[in-house]
Amino acid sequence: MKKTASFLFFICITISIFAQKNKVKPVDISFQKYLNARDFTVSKNQKEAYFSLQSLDEKQAIIVKAIQKNGKWKKVEMVDFSGNFRDIEPFLSPDNLRLYFASDRPILKNETKAKDFDIWYVERKSIKDAWSEPKNIGKPINTKFNEFYPSVSLNHNLYYTSDSLNKTKKDEIFLSKWNGENYENPVSVSENINTKGYEFNAFIAPDESFLMYTIYKAPEGIGSGDLFISFKSKNGEFQKPIHLKSIVNSDRMDYCPFYDFETQTLYFTSKRNEVVSKKVKNVEEFQENVGKYENGLSRIYKVKIDLKEFDK
Repeated sequence: MKKTASFLFFICITISIFAQKNKVKPVDISFQKYLNARDFTVSKNQKEAYFSLQSLDEKQAIIVKAIQKNGKWKKVEMVDFSGNFRDIEPFLSPDNLRLYFASDRPILKNETKAKDFDIWYVERKSIKDAWSEPKNIGKPINTKFNEFYPSVSLNHNLYYTSDSLNKTKKDEIFLSKWNGENYENPVSVSENINTKGYEFNAFIAPDESFLMYTIYKAPEGIGSGDLFISFKSKNGEFQKPIHLKSIVNSDRMDYCPFYDFETQTLYFTSKRNEVVSKKVKNVEEFQENVGKYENGLSRIYKVKIDLKEFDK
C-alpha cells in the first residue's frame, strides 16, 4: 500500500512539474498596459526584444524595442524608423544583425501616401551599432499585393505570408531562396503546409528543420486560429503539420510565433480571454475583472516548451 501511495505521489509531482514547465504566461505583466501588442522577437543574448503596438482598429501601428534587466522587460521605446506609417511584425535574423518587418510605407522618401504592405529591413554591423535606414527588400518578393511576417533562416532563405501568388487569394506561406547574390522567385512552401484555407505567420527554424505557423479554422483546431508545427523529413520535405494542442492554443486566435532556442521558449500572440461575467460591487471590481491580461485583446505570451516532444 505504501509503495502504491509513493508511486502515485511521484506521478502527481511529475505531472505538476510538466504543467508548470508548459504553462502559458504573459511575456511580462507590465505589457498589460498595451491594448494591442503582438509580434515578439528576442535577441540571442536575451537583452533586447522588438514587437508591434497597434491601435484597436489597427489603422496605426509602430515597432518598439524593449531592454531586459533582471528578468523584466523595461524601457519600451519606439524605434527611430517607425511612427509615420503602419509598421508591424519585426523579426531578428539569426545573427541579430538584421531586423525585418512589414510596412505600408511608400518606397520613395518624398511620397506621403501609404501603399500595400511590403517586406523591409534595417541592418547594423554589430549588436552595439545603430540600425540603418529602412530598405525595401524589393522584387521578386514584394509585389503590388501584400507581403507579411518575414522569417529568415541561417542561409538567408526568406519565408513570408502573401495572398499574391495563389488562385484562392487567401493567405499562404511562401519561400524565396537566397542564392548568394539574389532572392529567387518565391514558391509555395509545401502542399503539406498550404491548403485551400488560410495559413499565415510562419516562423522558420534557423536550420530550417521546422516551420511553425497558424492555420485558420483548422478541422482539429480549438480556436479561430491555432498554432501548428511541421518538421522536415530526411528528404528535406515539410511533413504534415502537428497541432500544438492546448499546451499553447486557446479557443481564440493564437498566432505570430517566435521560438527562442537559447531558453526553449516559445513567444506568441494570442487573443485568449479569461474574463467571466460576474456580479461586481463597484467600478474598481469591474475594471479588475475586465482588465486582466487575458481579456480578449491582442497580447504577447510565452511558454517553456521542448519541441522534441512533438517530433516523434
